[in-house]
Amino acid sequence: MSDKTDTEARKTYDDAIEAIERHLIRKSNGGLTFIGEWKNGHLERKMGHLTCFAGGMFALGADGSPDDKAGHYLQLGAEIAHTCHESYDRTVLKLGPEAFKFDSGLEAVAVRQNEKYYILRPEVIETYWYMWRFTHDPKYRQWGWEAAQVSHWKITPNYYYYYDVALMLLLIIHAQSPITS
Repeated sequence: MSDKTDTEARKTYDDAIEAIERHLIRKSNGGLTFIGEWKNGHLERKMGHLTCFAGGMFALGADGSPDDKAGHYLQLGAEIAHTCHESYDRTVLKLGPEAFKFDSGLEAVAVRQNEKYYILRPEVIETYWYMWRFTHDPKYRQWGWEAAQVSHWKITPNYYYYYDVALMLLLIIHAQSPITS
């Protein structure tokens, strides 16, 4: 909107990213980069599916940054995209849970039952799209295609959208379709 001329917005973005890196971003024992959750004065080694938007945010921030920051932001976006992909890849259904942990030998997996569901959130796919847009690395298109193939299973007349991604238990939420009612 400002054709990259709004220096105040740019500084605000850079300051926010610096604070996120300093306080929230960590590496797991297995080398996955994650953005933890700050609760009650300490950092939980847990990342929510919603946080996966950050990979795309970092890629967008790379655009128009000085070369030293641009490369760093793009790398950070790639690392977050990889972690979010791992949260999908490590489930039976290949769809990521609502939240995943990085402790007790666990890497990018849901531990609590109330975190094992998937509700068609777009954040991971958005990050794949932005990462592909800025890098043209075909793996991001492949990852998006993998998620699309799994998440579009159809049970007539509705799509199901809530399941336990770890145990492959399926709950079909049957809403009346306006077409069939």
